[in-house]
Amino acid sequence: MLTVDPKEILVPKLHHYLLGAIGPRPIAFASTVDKNGNRNLSPFSFFNVFSANPPILVFSPARSGRTGETKNTFDNVKETKEVVINVVNYDIVQQVSLSSSPYAKDVDEFVKSGLTPIASETIKPYRVKESPVQFECKVNEIVELGQNGGAGNLVICEVLKIHINEDILDESGMIDQHKIDLVSRMGGNWYCRANDDSMFEIQKPITTIGMGVDAIPAEIRNSTILTGNDLGLLGSIEALPTKAETLNYPKFDGDKHSEAKRLIANGEIENAWKVLLSE
Repeated sequence: MLTVDPKEILVPKLHHYLLGAIGPRPIAFASTVDKNGNRNLSPFSFFNVFSANPPILVFSPARSGRTGETKNTFDNVKETKEVVINVVNYDIVQQVSLSSSPYAKDVDEFVKSGLTPIASETIKPYRVKESPVQFECKVNEIVELGQNGGAGNLVICEVLKIHINEDILDESGMIDQHKIDLVSRMGGNWYCRANDDSMFEIQKPITTIGMGVDAIPAEIRNSTILTGNDLGLLGSIEALPTKAETLNYPKFDGDKHSEAKRLIANGEIENAWKVLLSE
């Protein structure tokens, strides 16, 4: 395994390792204005949601790795303490990428990208009409992490208003993860699209307490056929099937671990246990 000391390599290489390993990263498409009302629009993948009560989003417009200069977005939020964070989906990803070009401060990225500015209700920066979800935010705090090239600046934003395109909602009025069609950043020039080919569902163990992998018999836990994911699913049940339940399950004479793996893949966790525990 390669071991890296961040202090012993050049920043561009460190940047490559960080962004190549930590992803996919959601994109904050940040709309700001300067003190004179001039518009700016730029994407940032150092971004996430950190609280629901109060609703807090944090993104980081880092200093230029080449010059150490701050981004126009950072300068604007320091001046005005306001920002709209627009969500990026596949329909607008190429226009979002175009807006990241190093345009001069007086250039309007709404015009360059061809995206539509619409007025916000509580703050001065404009929203992106084409974005499926738009967050109007006030800036509560800015934490500067350094003064050299590549240093981040944490912009801590409190959401004042949320605008959601109704086309991405499901029948219960919640955001449908298939309809929103989000994209995210990977390393280098790579992006990731959250569609049917990339998404999968895992039931969260919120109302149940799984017995854990440590409770699995050693002979099963040390299987050369069952993977770590398989063991995680086996350990997610709260209790093993009873002996009576196991005896009532159809007898299987083949390789138990292989059959259990097949059943796990079909979501039949309890049946997998019945096979594994059968005599």
